[in-house]
Amino acid sequence: MAATTDPPFTITNSMIELIGEISRRIGILTVGTNMSRNPRLHHANPIRSIYSSLAIENNTLTLEQVTDIIQGKHVLGPPSEIREVKNAFQAYEQLSAFDPYSVDDFLRAHNLMTSDLIHDSGKFRETGVGVFSGDTVVHMAPPASLVPELITNLFVWAKSSDVHPLIKSCVFHFELEFIHPFIDGNGRMGRLWQTLILSKWEPLFAWIPVESLIQESRQKYYDALGESGKKGNSTYFVEFMLTVISNALNMYEIDIKKPSVRLSEKEQTILDLIKENSRITILEIVEITGYPRSTVTRLMKNMSENSVIERVGSKKNGYWNPLANY
Repeated sequence: MAATTDPPFTITNSMIELIGEISRRIGILTVGTNMSRNPRLHHANPIRSIYSSLAIENNTLTLEQVTDIIQGKHVLGPPSEIREVKNAFQAYEQLSAFDPYSVDDFLRAHNLMTSDLIHDSGKFRETGVGVFSGDTVVHMAPPASLVPELITNLFVWAKSSDVHPLIKSCVFHFELEFIHPFIDGNGRMGRLWQTLILSKWEPLFAWIPVESLIQESRQKYYDALGESGKKGNSTYFVEFMLTVISNALNMYEIDIKKPSVRLSEKEQTILDLIKENSRITILEIVEITGYPRSTVTRLMKNMSENSVIERVGSKKNGYWNPLANY
């Protein structure tokens, strides 16, 4: 096997500034907010990631349909696209169990992502491939015979390099797309594995739907891949992806402050009482508001299910905790 060589890229002032901005945003989110108190986003954002990553690859299912599939509901749509959703959900569900520097885990993840969709799921390609824009070849991937060595070298570099994880994840993403190790699923795997590398560095990234921002600027994403491919290094792509990551963190910071549902006047009154006294009882709320006990019980149940409040501890000795900024 040939000696491992570092992927070509240059650390620029723009990258350094973006890393500083991203680090600042992470600090705000991890110190200024309690991440464990946002089950609404922790549930919704992985679904958004799956939907967006598949939409980038022209899956036509809507976000609502993707959500229904993941929740086990029956959805009418192309069977292959429904299978893509189920497969991607399995892969993202196991994200925390993967070792970002294990080729075996990488292949296992690809098998999950493409099971029942391609015949060589979880295996490197054995034929040549090209990336097309219409009828034009925009990238001819390295010969199939070199793929195992190139992937091994990339994983060795990623594990041993002391470059900042933000830059490392972007370089890895680009190099994976350049090598194009699979017949299909390369884009999905590139985005999944970048999320994995980032989440092992900062767990917050397991909940940040970076893919949603990529989807919104899909052509720019492809242009950045193409531009770096022409230049023979990933510098331009790294700058692009760091910008996307910064914007994704900004959007998450906004989302985390949004109420998840519109409260009725009675629900808002109950929430205000809970904020004043977290150990207030249902009976005390009934006495203060004059609402029927059945109404208070029903509204508090709805508020709990919508992640507006949560019960911490036992019914007798516990307390109510507001979960959103209303």
